[in-house]
Amino acid sequence: MSKVYRSAVIDAPAAEVWRVVRDFNALPAWTPFVADSRIEQNQPSDKIGCVRNFRLKDGGQIRERLLALSDYDMSCTYSILESPMGVENYVAILSLTPVTDGNRTFAEWQAEFDAPAGREEALTHEIGTGVFEAGLVALKGRFRR
Repeated sequence: MSKVYRSAVIDAPAAEVWRVVRDFNALPAWTPFVADSRIEQNQPSDKIGCVRNFRLKDGGQIRERLLALSDYDMSCTYSILESPMGVENYVAILSLTPVTDGNRTFAEWQAEFDAPAGREEALTHEIGTGVFEAGLVALKGRFRR
């Protein structure tokens, strides 16, 4: 099993950042790599079990299922159903923690998944850098003071 972990400190209160990331359909609004997204079967984007179907700017199509969403813990857990990356058993968690020093946010994004033999390192790097880091950098930029 491969693991990826990235974190960042965002210069904004956690509640403000959570309002942006809690919407399971909002990836195009805060990530630099998602072109468009929709929730299948017109379900609410915060309904556990809903599926987001989104297109990457490079043309790739991904489907993910919302497994858990906690406003109390400010965390979102989801799995990949279909992806051009070829990962299996992919489960990720995006969570926010208030930082009382400066009223900032500690953001963590992590995933575990099975990768095809010989592709573990490349996929770990691709997800860590191209998805998690890129998303967190964009989120930081959105809240730059």
